[in-house]
Amino acid sequence: MATSNPAFRNAAFGAPGAVATSKVLSDNDLQALYNSPSAGSQDTDRMTYEDTIGKTVLAFAILLAAAATAWVLTPVMPFLVILGGIGGLVLGLVNAFKKEPSPPLILAYAALEGLFVGGISRIFEQIAPGVVVQAVIATLVVVGVTLALFSSGKIRASKRATKVFLIAMVGYAVFSLVNFGMMMFGAVDGAFGMRSGTIAIAGFEIKLGLLIGVLAVLMAAYSLVLDFDFIQKGVNNRAPRKYGWSGAFGIMVTVVWLYIELLRIFMIARE
Repeated sequence: MATSNPAFRNAAFGAPGAVATSKVLSDNDLQALYNSPSAGSQDTDRMTYEDTIGKTVLAFAILLAAAATAWVLTPVMPFLVILGGIGGLVLGLVNAFKKEPSPPLILAYAALEGLFVGGISRIFEQIAPGVVVQAVIATLVVVGVTLALFSSGKIRASKRATKVFLIAMVGYAVFSLVNFGMMMFGAVDGAFGMRSGTIAIAGFEIKLGLLIGVLAVLMAAYSLVLDFDFIQKGVNNRAPRKYGWSGAFGIMVTVVWLYIELLRIFMIARE
C-alpha cells in the first residue's frame, strides 16, 4: 500500500523516483529494535554521567602528568610553581566566567594547576617528609565520603546552606588576602602568617591555621556537593553534552582546593 504522507516520498525512504511503500516488520525485526542499545551522548549530544566522568578523568590525567613533571623538575626549576600558580589562577577565572565551556582552556588549566600542585607538594615534602601522602589520603577520603553521602541522598545542596557557604567563602577570601598582604610586608611571623598564630580555647593553645583549615575543608566538601548537584541536574534536564566539561572543571577546582587546604593543615600541625 502506498503511503499517503508526502514527507516520506524521497530517496531516504525508498529508491530514487519510486513511491515509498510501507513495510510490515517481522517479529525478528521488532526484537532487534528492542535489543538495540539506547542512544548515548554521542548520538543525542546530551550530557550523561559516563561522558562527564570521562571528561573528568581526562582532566585529572593531565593534571597528574603535569604534577609529576613539576615534582621532578622543581628542585632545578622552582619557577614552575609560580608559573603554575599564576597561570592556573588566571585560567581558572577565565573558565569560571565564560558563558560556554572551552575544553582547550579547561585542559590548559589542568596542566598549569598540575605544575603548581606538583611543585608545592615537592617543596613541602622536603620540609616535612610524609606530609604529601597524608594530604593525598585525606583528600581521597573526603571526596569518597562526600560522594557516597550525596549518592545515598544523605546530603543535598539547599538554598539556605548555599547562602551560608557563599558568605563563608567571602570571609575566607578576605582573610586569605589580608594574611597574604601581611606576609608580603613582613607584618607577621611564621611560615603561614596569621595561620601560624595560636589562640586559647578551654585552656588549650590551638593554632589558628588548624581551625581555619577545618572550616576550609568543610567548605570544600560542600563545594563538591554543589558540583555533584550541578552534574545531576544537567543530566536530568538533558543539558547539552558540552556542559560535561563544566562539571569536570568544577570538580577539578574543588579537589585541588581541598588538597591544598589539607596539605597546609598537616604542615601547620608540624610547625
